[in-house]
Amino acid sequence: MSAKILEYIFLFLIFPGFLFSTTMGLMVCWVDRKITARLQWRVGPPWYQNFFDVLKLLLYKETLIPEGVSRVLFLGMPLLAASSAALASTIILVINGAPFQGFMGDLIVIIYLLMMPSIAIMLGAFASRNPLASLGASREMKLMLAYELPFILSLIVPIIKSGYAIKLGSIITQQSGGFIAGSPSGVISFITALLCVQAKLGFVPFDMPEAETEIMGGTYIEYSGKALGIFKIAKAIMFFMLPILLISLYFGGIRSSVDGLVKNVLQYLLILVLIIVIKNTNPRVRIDQAVKFFWGLVTPAAAIAIVLAYLGH
Repeated sequence: MSAKILEYIFLFLIFPGFLFSTTMGLMVCWVDRKITARLQWRVGPPWYQNFFDVLKLLLYKETLIPEGVSRVLFLGMPLLAASSAALASTIILVINGAPFQGFMGDLIVIIYLLMMPSIAIMLGAFASRNPLASLGASREMKLMLAYELPFILSLIVPIIKSGYAIKLGSIITQQSGGFIAGSPSGVISFITALLCVQAKLGFVPFDMPEAETEIMGGTYIEYSGKALGIFKIAKAIMFFMLPILLISLYFGGIRSSVDGLVKNVLQYLLILVLIIVIKNTNPRVRIDQAVKFFWGLVTPAAAIAIVLAYLGH
């Protein structure tokens, strides 16, 4: 096996890929639970609680498979979700470390990889043959159709502002003279992208596909043991990686200098706190309300941002 292949395997499996992204994702989930607890005047769990929860699912809990389902489809979807999220995280972090390591159209590849966890959740839920899971999957499908359009439109603004580059590394390097988020079109685009990220993560107010109080977990209702643990890992990786993507697109990416890293940490915490505050200060909306919100408000806002970016603002 060549050294290059071994390097790629290390990047994907260890650092900055699956193992690193999972570890950081579970820590970010702990920050989420801790801030949520403080907002509710509770103490919250210790930092290692999420690791124990996932390890318990992976090592000790039995994986139950509904009778009559396709085992390949039912058990393969968690693996698809986790591997897609880990690969997206690997590409984003590698390019942030070395912007010239990217390839032509890597941003398009990242967009597709970010869709795969939602598609995997839908297919896994439909494969389980549970009515409540199918209801959750149909909600996930409608929600995905609602937020993907404005999300893609919002990403066009950084592309325009960086000279129509579709390489993430080029977008990062183009911001050496000023952040995209420092312009009017950049601010609007960032806000629309942040709202779409909230829906991508399945957080309140856009958690209707799993809605435990309504459909008892929905898309995840038939999942247990290792399969459920892998789904949780996929969601943790997405939670860790999506704020970094926003920093890359709107705040110039991860900087290697001490001052730059301090600013990156503050930017990351700002995005994280915004996501958590939105999650804890809004009630769950209906799926039709979510579609109207994204298509009736967020999509036009993203379109306005594109026009402003094209005009140089």
